[in-house]
Parts: sequence; structure tokens; C-alpha cells
Amino acid sequence: MEEARRVLERLERIERLRAGGGSRLVLLAELRQLVEEGEAWIAVEGGATDRAREAIEACRRKLEDGGDVAVAPA
Repeated sequence: MEEARRVLERLERIERLRAGGGSRLVLLAELRQLVEEGEAWIAVEGGATDRAREAIEACRRKLEDGGDVAVAPA
């Protein structure tokens, strides 16, 4: 459950940064951390995580390609 808590806290931090006009570099760093924390969560979660795994991989590819990654509002 620690992994899930980290992901949720990271999402909240990202949303606060977006709402407050956080810099693009800070947001990208937070998104990179979110991808890593999401992978850790999936690793311990087990079960049906295919959709989550696909979403995380799509984010990782976008970040590596230097593309924009949209973050949906909470």
C-alpha cells in the first residue's frame, strides 16, 4: 500500500503544480517520478494490471521522446 500512497501523493503534487503554473521542467521531473512510482506499484499489486502497465509505458515513451504528456485534472 505504500506504493499506492506514493503514486496518489505524486498525482496531487502534480495537480498543485499545474494549477499553480509550475514550470515545465519541474512538471516533467514529477511525471518521471510518477512513472517510476507507478511501475513499483504495479510490481507489488499483481493481478490485472495490463491497462496500468500500458499507460505507464506510453508515458515513459513520451517522456523519453521529449514529447508532451498530458495530465488529466483530478
